[in-house]
Amino acid sequence: MKILTVLLTATSAAVALGVPLANAQSNSLTVAWYGGNWGEAFQACVAAPFTAQTGITVVADIGTSTTTLAKLQQQASAPTIDVAYLDGGISELAQAAGVLAPIDLETLPNSKNLLKEAAYRDSDAVFAVSGGYYSLGLTYRTDEINEAPTSWEELWNEDHVGAVTIPSPSNSAGVPFIFFLNRMLGGAPTDVSETFERLSQLDAGLFFDSSGAASNAFQSGEVTIGAHFNVGAWALADSGVPVTFVVPQEGVWATDARLHLIKGGPNPAGAAQFLDTAMSAEAAACLAEKLYLGPAITGVDLTPEVNRKLPWGEKGSVSDLNLSDWNEVNGRRAEITERWNREVAR
Repeated sequence: MKILTVLLTATSAAVALGVPLANAQSNSLTVAWYGGNWGEAFQACVAAPFTAQTGITVVADIGTSTTTLAKLQQQASAPTIDVAYLDGGISELAQAAGVLAPIDLETLPNSKNLLKEAAYRDSDAVFAVSGGYYSLGLTYRTDEINEAPTSWEELWNEDHVGAVTIPSPSNSAGVPFIFFLNRMLGGAPTDVSETFERLSQLDAGLFFDSSGAASNAFQSGEVTIGAHFNVGAWALADSGVPVTFVVPQEGVWATDARLHLIKGGPNPAGAAQFLDTAMSAEAAACLAEKLYLGPAITGVDLTPEVNRKLPWGEKGSVSDLNLSDWNEVNGRRAEITERWNREVAR
């Protein structure tokens, strides 16, 4: 009965996506996702259960969001990828590039539990669904700082001169983090002058281009406080590095890892079923336990230990996250990066 249900769901999705029934089933599916512990978690939490349910083998295409988008654009006429995980921001660029297929949520049973804000639309068409949220909050070494910081203003504390880190515009969080700081400092949306003046006064030990570089800097002691992702910070803490992650009183900047169907992908029916598996409570709970991703669906039961490490902190929820207007960020990315290079990265 379970196999029959899966086949009927896949066939329904195939019809909704305009796929001939003769081609609705295939024994493999190519999914683009990130490397490292992210890819390992996607394999364990989504791909393995999907294969167990459907018999379809998942082939991982590992890369960053930007490299995946470049590949999708290069392969637009004959894509080899069926499903792609892309970060917020790159997701909007992929939709604008015309490489994504619409997602018919009505054919996916688990979508009934999807948070309203976790379905991304272009006009009336859904082009992405969230696979889980992560945030950029304050991280610090507990062997160097005794009292937990409560504000982002702590970055400018003279006690931390030369030992602070924040993302550079080369990191996906860099430009939106500047917009976040600008709101925090009371700047007008179109005027980031005060924010750049403050950033130019920041005596940083590292402007990190990758989350791995930030983790290495905290691990080595090169930096003692700064902005870091809850995923990376808690991974360090779990491995025994004396660091912890806090949600400051001004909140945290956040985004999510999103799933997309690829236009013209080889196995659209299997791809739709993969998205359905990714929206299950079991997958969301598994990703929360392995990566501390905040679930994008309702009805996920987690332990207090996992709950406190989610992107919104122990007592928060997705409504507490500061999520970016990616169209604004992408539209001003070049301008902000040029100003950063001129005024901050001197």
